[in-house]
Amino acid sequence: MGHGLKPVSTECQTSYLLVRVLAYASNRTKRLIKSPKFYWSDTGLAMHVAQEPEPRGAHLENLVLSDLLAWRDIRLDRAGIFHWRTAGGEEVDFVIETADGLLPIEVKATARPRLGDVSNLRLFRQEYGEQARSGLLLHTGEEVGWITPEVLVVPWWRVL
Repeated sequence: MGHGLKPVSTECQTSYLLVRVLAYASNRTKRLIKSPKFYWSDTGLAMHVAQEPEPRGAHLENLVLSDLLAWRDIRLDRAGIFHWRTAGGEEVDFVIETADGLLPIEVKATARPRLGDVSNLRLFRQEYGEQARSGLLLHTGEEVGWITPEVLVVPWWRVL
């Protein structure tokens, strides 16, 4: 492998071990400048290496990304899948960009989503206004419903 993180991440992407998710910015040039996030292309392998029997935290996020990528790949318009992070460190796990607008998605390994879990979705919506009419919080529980007038909570396994 090469020296440093960049050659390693490039080699891992080339060998399909890693998937790169670009940062979302309305300015397409800024997307290339902002830091991407890297995910395992095989969630099962990632969980095995970490000796984690159930997908939680980053592995749950990874599992959701795998399903989002499969969904994207069967669409004719090839929706964009990004992540979003502010200079202050607030972030949204995924941003889906289609011709219809933006859908920010937060993934939480909790069975009972709380209002505090949607703060970054609300921040994203404030930033992008009508482009992002609603947000989606995916969780590990059973609850389906609107936690706020603009954020829907749904078990991850019912959506993907």
